[in-house]
Amino acid sequence: MNILFIHQNFPAQFKFLAPALVAGGHRVLALTMRNLNGEKLWRGVEIFTYKATRSSTPTIHPWLCDFETKTIRAEACFRAAMQLKREGFSPEVIIAHPGWGESMFLKEVWPAAALGIYCEFFYLAEGADTGFDPEFQLPDDGVTCRLRLKNLNNLLHFESADAAISPTHWQASTFPEPFRSRITVVHDGIDTNAVAPNPAVRVTINGKISLTREDEVITFVNRNLEPYRGYHIFMRALPALLKRRPEARVLIVGGDGVSYGGMPEGGGTWKEIFASEVRPLISDGDWGRVHFLGQLPYREFVTLLQLSTVHLYLTYPFVLSWSLLEAMSAGCAIVASNTRPVQEAIMHDETGLLIDFFDVEALTDAVCSLLDDPRARARLGANARAFARSNYDLNMVCLPRQLEWVQSLA
Repeated sequence: MNILFIHQNFPAQFKFLAPALVAGGHRVLALTMRNLNGEKLWRGVEIFTYKATRSSTPTIHPWLCDFETKTIRAEACFRAAMQLKREGFSPEVIIAHPGWGESMFLKEVWPAAALGIYCEFFYLAEGADTGFDPEFQLPDDGVTCRLRLKNLNNLLHFESADAAISPTHWQASTFPEPFRSRITVVHDGIDTNAVAPNPAVRVTINGKISLTREDEVITFVNRNLEPYRGYHIFMRALPALLKRRPEARVLIVGGDGVSYGGMPEGGGTWKEIFASEVRPLISDGDWGRVHFLGQLPYREFVTLLQLSTVHLYLTYPFVLSWSLLEAMSAGCAIVASNTRPVQEAIMHDETGLLIDFFDVEALTDAVCSLLDDPRARARLGANARAFARSNYDLNMVCLPRQLEWVQSLA
C-alpha cells in the first residue's frame, strides 16, 4: 500500500509504526512541519516538509485563536497534499495525529483514502485536567466556553475519520460517543528489552559524583518541570525527604519550559518558582544532594531509571507519560499519584504505591517506607516490569496490534 503519515513533529508517536510498515513492504510517506536536519528519507520513510504561510490574527477573539491556528496549519498541509497528488501520489491509508489541525482537509484531497487518527485527548470541562488543581484557579468563567471551541478540531475530524487509535483506555474514554466506539486502544509501545533492569549500572553526576545501585537515589522525571506533572507537589516534599534520608541523592530530570498548561503569570519558570519556595527550608548541605539534570538524551535517561531506588511520577488527569511505563519496564519501585490515567498501569501495592496527588506528607511517607524496605522495592519493581512487558511491550504486544489496526483501515 501507499501509506501517508501526518504529524507536525514526525515521527513522534509513530516512530516505531512507520518504519515497521516500510519493513512490511509498503511505500510510506510523512508530511511534517519538522525539518529532520534536511533529511528526505528517515528509516525508509520519505519525508516531505511544509510551512504555514501566515500567522494568527492578533485581534481575533481569544476563544477562536486556537481554531484559527489549527486552520492555518490545516491549509498548509492541504496545499502540500495537493502537490503530492499532482506528482502522482495517492495513499490508500492516511494515519494522522490531528491535535494541531493538519489533517483536517485531507479527505478533500483523497476522498477514497481511509483516514485513521491518533486520539490523544478530548478537552473536558470536568473530570480531567481543567479545574483539577485548586492552587491554579481558572482565569475566568469563559474557560469552559473556550474548551468547547478548542474541541472543534476534534469534532471536524470525527466527520472524516474512518477509525482511530488511542494509547490508553482513559484517554479514549475522554472522547464522546458515538466516536468513542470507533477508537482502538493500543499503546505506542515500550522496548522492554532496551529498557530493562541493570544491577551493574553506574552514573556519574556533575563529572565527580559516582552513583550505583548501592546508593539511595530518588528520581523524578518530567519533560518540563511544571504543575501538570506534579513538580510543585514533589518540591514541597523535598525538605522532609532530605531530613529523613540524610544519605539520599535526588535526581530531577526536566526542562525549564512548559509542555502543558501555561507559563507562570508573573514571569520566570515553574522550576525556579517552586525551587525558591522550598529552598529556605533546606540546609546548604542537604541542597547539595539535589541535582537538576535538565533534559537528558534517551540513553542517559534509561540509565537514570536503572539507577533509581525509588521513582516518583505525579500527574493531573491528563495524557499518560511514556516515562512512567519506561520506569516500570526498568523495574523501578514507583510512588505515583492516584489519578485515573495512572490507575491503568499502577495498582496499589502490586505494581507501585499510589498516593493522593496533593498529599505531600503521604508522598514523603511512601517514599521513605520503600527506601526502608528493599524486599518491597524488589517485589513492586519486578511486578511493574512484568506488567509492562505483558501490556506495553513494543514487539510482543503493541506493534503487532498497531499493524492489525492499519490493516483493518485498508
